[in-house]
Amino acid sequence: MQVSLTNRQQRILWATIRHYIATAEPVGSKALVEEYNLSVSPATIRNAMGVLEKAGLLYQPHTSAGRVPSDSGYRIYVDQLIKPSPALGRQVEQLFTDRLNWEDRSFEAIVTGAAQILATLSGYITLIAMPQTRTTHLRHLQLVQVDPGRVMLIVVTDAYQTQSVVMELPKADSDDAQPDAEIVERELQILSNFLNSQLRGRSLLELAALDWSALGWEFERYADFLRILLADLSRRTSKPASTQIMIRGIAEVLRQPEFSELQQVQTLLHLLEEEQDQLWPLIFEWPTAEVASGVGVPRGSRVTVRIGSENPLEPMRTCTLISATYSQGSVPVGSVGVLGPTRMLYENAIALVEAAADYLSDALTQPA
Repeated sequence: MQVSLTNRQQRILWATIRHYIATAEPVGSKALVEEYNLSVSPATIRNAMGVLEKAGLLYQPHTSAGRVPSDSGYRIYVDQLIKPSPALGRQVEQLFTDRLNWEDRSFEAIVTGAAQILATLSGYITLIAMPQTRTTHLRHLQLVQVDPGRVMLIVVTDAYQTQSVVMELPKADSDDAQPDAEIVERELQILSNFLNSQLRGRSLLELAALDWSALGWEFERYADFLRILLADLSRRTSKPASTQIMIRGIAEVLRQPEFSELQQVQTLLHLLEEEQDQLWPLIFEWPTAEVASGVGVPRGSRVTVRIGSENPLEPMRTCTLISATYSQGSVPVGSVGVLGPTRMLYENAIALVEAAADYLSDALTQPA
């Protein structure tokens, strides 16, 4: 979301969101004057809050009330106004190390312990997708032109199963005319040979880990197209036959005032307990795919943050989901997430999720 704010408007938006996170009450100018050193008058704050409301970053839940952050306001807050605390991350990793012993536990026991610690520290629902054990590998890849400007990527696995994705070809920079079909076919064959040489025999989970620097300069216009294409295919093939997500912290989050309505709680619990297959694509996502689409990733972070209406599942539309993958070596195999109200202390939650993902990566990569 592109919104241009002055430094003063940024400070007032930050203070409004922080106050609302702490109190769960609509925020007025008087509270900001009393509790934050903004060095401006209440009238100036009211004027700035009016501008922020017109921009869709704040809203009034009812007439004469103070302001409450919108999903768009939280998005600006996450993307531009905060930084996760490295010190908190280090403290949390040390806490995991102190409480969980790799040598005396199975990885499932480590995940169980980590989930409970993360739920207790965050106050939110913790979701940890167990590592995938599937070892399907790539046998052959082929790019085929199906229509002018449209290409299909076909992948054959070592079990002779096929997957395919269709996408629009990028236009040449020089003009809008479609390249000659024979030239495109020749380029696609060269790119197919390149993909096969780089990816044959590798796991489906490694689709997005290709070294694009090996592509010649004459194929640079295809690089982003192929990166998005492979990331899309990776998402489609990453869901295992049986989904297992460790869930902890439901009791903690139900204490939040946002979950006072029984119907809302029942809908969310049904999703968590009965429809985990719908949760999987949201929790276990390739960071490269998110970066490519520009959705939900704070700048400089490998954590995905989905706020309120950014969540595609209706029961989660009043929630924020923060997640990060953990890896075995260089290959992402599972993920860690927290799910709570949009009124969330994001800088702490992001640091907690990153620290948990790092700890599980280290635990999974340790030699036996």
